[in-house]
Amino acid sequence: MKVNVLQESLARGLSIVSRAVSPRSTLPVLSNVLVASDEGRLRLSATNLELGITCWIGAKIEEEGSTTVPARTFLDLVGTLPQEQVSLSLATATQTLNVRCGAQTPTSSALMPRSSPPLPVPEMEGAILLNVADFKDMISQVIFAASADEARPVLMGVLVSVDKDTIIMAAADGSGCRCARAHFPSLCPSL
Repeated sequence: MKVNVLQESLARGLSIVSRAVSPRSTLPVLSNVLVASDEGRLRLSATNLELGITCWIGAKIEEEGSTTVPARTFLDLVGTLPQEQVSLSLATATQTLNVRCGAQTPTSSALMPRSSPPLPVPEMEGAILLNVADFKDMISQVIFAASADEARPVLMGVLVSVDKDTIIMAAADGSGCRCARAHFPSLCPSL
């Protein structure tokens, strides 16, 4: 694999998918991010087996390929690079991902991508289409009320209820101090 990508784009993509990386896992590959060429773009994917996030970023693909790298290490490494073009090349014999940006040429150990669990493909039957800005607005109206206490994980999320063309989101921290509800009719018909 040989890929050229902007440091800013790579850092932003890694910060998005790293949210799905498992901080504590018995499977080491769950602490990795999949880096793969995909139809002229660079695909970054991560999963903790409950949540999977994929992000595509624009890149110049010189040679197709894929690998997985430790997410935290790779994110920190990319964050220290100057805002220039980054060249990623995979040495398949040693499974090392070589990163070059300006005068810096750090390396990162990699794993074969076949060891990475596949991300589930969502079913689109019954799906509704939302405007991203409206969806973000809905989330911002309720997310503050979700609990941050990991001892009660059921309260750390936001309940999303979809009924025909109406979406309701609700969150509560369990103490009765913070709760919120957002109600929006969807702007687009079902797919």
